[in-house]
Amino acid sequence: VELADLLPVAVISGRDLPDVQGLVGIASIYYAGSHGFDISGPEGMQTMHEKGAAFLPALDRAERELKENLDPGQGAWVERKKFSIAVHYRKVAASKVESVKEAVKKVAGRHRDLRMSGGKKIFELQPGIDWHKGKALEWFLSELNLDRKDVVPFYIGDDVTDEDAFRALKNRGIGIVVMDRDRPTEARYRLDNSDQVEEFLKRLIAAKGGEAS
Repeated sequence: VELADLLPVAVISGRDLPDVQGLVGIASIYYAGSHGFDISGPEGMQTMHEKGAAFLPALDRAERELKENLDPGQGAWVERKKFSIAVHYRKVAASKVESVKEAVKKVAGRHRDLRMSGGKKIFELQPGIDWHKGKALEWFLSELNLDRKDVVPFYIGDDVTDEDAFRALKNRGIGIVVMDRDRPTEARYRLDNSDQVEEFLKRLIAAKGGEAS
């Protein structure tokens, strides 16, 4: 809340919009759910990716097929979001992960209008259009008149899906990945954990507060 009083703040998440709004619970910031397909913000801002709705029937069919094809005994479970389907495999034995992946690929292959992606212990089916967290970030910058040379946008994320946003900020902002072990990333900087994120945000608030005064 303190940061939102000083700067525009947006949360861009793979979760459904109502879920991420409920988890964060701050009315004065902007939200993008379903990797940016569903967006809301203060003063009644509400928008949905104009082409996303056309993929809902395909997602409905793919959801049914995934539930039919995945063996619940393996530990995988299907989470339907409005504009995507996540197959969670964190409880699946390492020796069975590949078979879960193949089952998802098989369903994806029957729905050429959907694309398969991955994240933290999930496989995901999404509309097969060029829209992701990076595009949502660019939309916010444009819509809020922040796509200017005197604005330095920050993006903090810990998932593979956040790499699209880090790429969007190349040469125009600062990407910060949160991870406790090395992996390839497009982010310029790194924080090890959520405690360090909290400390960084506190310092940013202090800096902006001092600037405002």
